[in-house]
Amino acid sequence: MHCLVTGGAGFVGSHVVDRLVAMGNEVT
Repeated sequence: MHCLVTGGAGFVGSHVVDRLVAMGNEVT
């Protein structure tokens, strides 16, 4: 799945991005 995450550089956002990538999602 392709996900758009706003605030991905913040503390919470960076963990969300890491988890989505680990699950095999494409994150922008």
